[in-house]
Amino acid sequence: MEHQQQSAQQRVAGRLHLSFDYDQRRQLTRLTTCEQQPPLQVIRAFPLATGGTLVHLHNLSGGVLGGDQLTIKVDVGPQTKVQLTSTSATRLYRCRPDTPPAQQTCTIRIQEGGLLEYLPDPLIPFAGSRYQQYTQFDLAQNAGLFWWETVAPGRIARGELFAYDLMHLGLTISALARPIAIERFKLEPQCRTLSSVARLGLYHSFSSFYICRVGLPATRWTQLEQELSELAQDLTHPGETTWGVSALVAHGLVIRAVSRQGRDIAPGLLALWRAAKRSLYAEDAILPRKIY
Repeated sequence: MEHQQQSAQQRVAGRLHLSFDYDQRRQLTRLTTCEQQPPLQVIRAFPLATGGTLVHLHNLSGGVLGGDQLTIKVDVGPQTKVQLTSTSATRLYRCRPDTPPAQQTCTIRIQEGGLLEYLPDPLIPFAGSRYQQYTQFDLAQNAGLFWWETVAPGRIARGELFAYDLMHLGLTISALARPIAIERFKLEPQCRTLSSVARLGLYHSFSSFYICRVGLPATRWTQLEQELSELAQDLTHPGETTWGVSALVAHGLVIRAVSRQGRDIAPGLLALWRAAKRSLYAEDAILPRKIY
């Protein structure tokens, strides 16, 4: 009993709630609500030249520990432009045998005319880590989303290639209260090898990039799918990095990448983001600056 109490005391319940609105007079986006409980923290919002705002999501623990329960809620108000990013890669630390998996739940609402660019650094699962992540986006009319997620195979330099125990990622994107993307996958490398051709094969890192803007006609997405597919083909080097683009049922598309070297994914994401941002918003895509 004493051991169980000590284990429970080591668990962390971090919460973060952010809300953004648009100041019509000053024509800029403001962070109006910031409720936080460590280890999740936001220091401040940085104004962008576009009238938007940039926020860095900090984890004061330096990574996600076994048993952590992290909850993130974001409300992107009408006509706002918001960039969210992490300060560095998210490290998923080893989980003790008697500790439940770490879990992060993220719920994001993008209201009418709002735009969210959520651009985190990769997830790096350490040996023995167990992690569950659930992300939900709800988009209103003319709401926009650029969001990517990249998963590394572990600390390869330390010989930790697929040495983690569990990676369970769930995603739901809804537009106008109807789901347009539902994704669930569960990786257990110690039970089912990821080098199987039915899984990652000879690749080690993988990434998903969702691009949405609610209300555009299907023909617009077919056109953009073709444009980005041509770029994806140029970025593809068989046996090293492979890219693919597919339109969603409505309001967006998804881009997938698998790579032997994780460093090859980031330049491709940037090139595809720039092309899509220019096409959908006639604006340049500028990577968020980092703070440490």
